[in-house]
Amino acid sequence: MEDKEYVAGRHAVKEALLSNRPLNKLLVAGGIKGAGVAEILRLAREKGVPVQQVERAWLDDLVGGIPHQGVVALAAPKGYASVEEILAAAGGEEPFLILLHEVTDPRNLGAVLRTADAAGVHGVIIPRRRSCALTPAVAKAAAGALEHVRVARVGNMARTIDYLKERGIWVVGAESTAPCVYWDARLTGPIALVIGGEDRGLGKVVRERCDQLVSLPMRGQVTSLNASVAAALLAYEVLRQRRQAHGGIPHR
Repeated sequence: MEDKEYVAGRHAVKEALLSNRPLNKLLVAGGIKGAGVAEILRLAREKGVPVQQVERAWLDDLVGGIPHQGVVALAAPKGYASVEEILAAAGGEEPFLILLHEVTDPRNLGAVLRTADAAGVHGVIIPRRRSCALTPAVAKAAAGALEHVRVARVGNMARTIDYLKERGIWVVGAESTAPCVYWDARLTGPIALVIGGEDRGLGKVVRERCDQLVSLPMRGQVTSLNASVAAALLAYEVLRQRRQAHGGIPHR
């Protein structure tokens, strides 16, 4: 099992929610009831913390015998930012974002965070569901970059893309079948790169929201690269084009 930090017990979980401690998910044993549980579920909804129903025996194994009263919260090693905070962090620079759609491997997410820090990305956006959250395993793979990169977690990636487009950000998705190779695309100006998950790619709804789709040339037998490699190639092409647009002067 991937290493996780957790908060166990109804009172402890309620206090964690009330204190705005960063939480990735709330796990609730099936069949438990009561006013205390209802209050915890209400707070989770208010804070945007996903709730998953699991078997009580699974919770027993997770916390190693610590009394949990049917309620366990998985904690994040760092708090999440909002999309607005990421955009504000750009200051007078052109926003540069990476959106990861349903990337589930913590090593991939950690590697993308390292690239984001190295390439000067203002923030990374991930969905709340069907996606890896910020966990100790991600922090380890990021090798320190998690402390320097803002990460937002959103309920609906398609609506977030629409919001970014309304803010004047050009949204470019990585798609293996796109006729345009990434180095031939315009990747200057305010930009958001969208990288799909290990199994499904971008998905139809997200793909249709992108302003442009680009591909990475694949001359071997495999049909795609993993998310972190694709993100690195695209991010550094953005840097190259920005540098060229500024007359060879390094951007940022």
